Amino acid sequence: MLSFHHASLLVSDVHLCEERPAQVDAFMGLLNGPARQAESLFILGDLFEYWVGDDDCSSSLAQRVIAALKALADSACKIYFISGNRDFLIGQTFADAAGFKLLDDPCKVEIQGVPTVLMHGDLLCTEDTAYLAFREQVRNPLWQQQFLAQDLAVRHHIAQGATAESGKAKQAKSEEIMDVTETAVAEVFKQFGVNRLIHGHTHRPGHHQHSVNGVMRDRWVLPDWYGPGGYLRVTPSIIEEIRF
Repeated sequence: MLSFHHASLLVSDVHLCEERPAQVDAFMGLLNGPARQAESLFILGDLFEYWVGDDDCSSSLAQRVIAALKALADSACKIYFISGNRDFLIGQTFADAAGFKLLDDPCKVEIQGVPTVLMHGDLLCTEDTAYLAFREQVRNPLWQQQFLAQDLAVRHHIAQGATAESGKAKQAKSEEIMDVTETAVAEVFKQFGVNRLIHGHTHRPGHHQHSVNGVMRDRWVLPDWYGPGGYLRVTPSIIEEIRF
């Protein structure tokens, strides 16, 4: 199990894209600033608004992000990545170029002596059955093989359409359906035997406590970057959400 004893930063749902240069600049600021003082940086999915395959690494945005991540990794900050629902096609080619390690979702680590489960968070939204069916489809290796075999232009067109449709679908869903369920959260705590869970995806940042088998356990939800953005900072003495 990975173990970290100094400052760790955790971020999720950055949704980088050319159309939001302010968010790109803010992320570069994080990599070139606070992250340089940390032992580790965890990116818990949806780093990009969408990702159509590692053969698209030549875009100007991808090259800028790769260069900044690699520079951070070379500065001795360890970087780890869990894929999200928008960038599940990020693979080993991108990881090697950017200098980070891919982690399973969910993943158990030890941060400042506290066993912690890290997730993107979409698997906790068990009432959103339509999304979970879509997730199962696009995580299928055969589907991915067929998708990646298409021209880049075609893949971008499909991804842009899927992103637009996702936005429309969210407007038609209730807040409860798109949030985590208590049952799914409790199951993760029990399965991994931990008292702390950190995830993103829901765009509902905050600190929640859950009583599971008579024990109070902590769940931290990371902020998305559609607004000001932010990250979670965990040190030996404190855990805090930092907003830009």
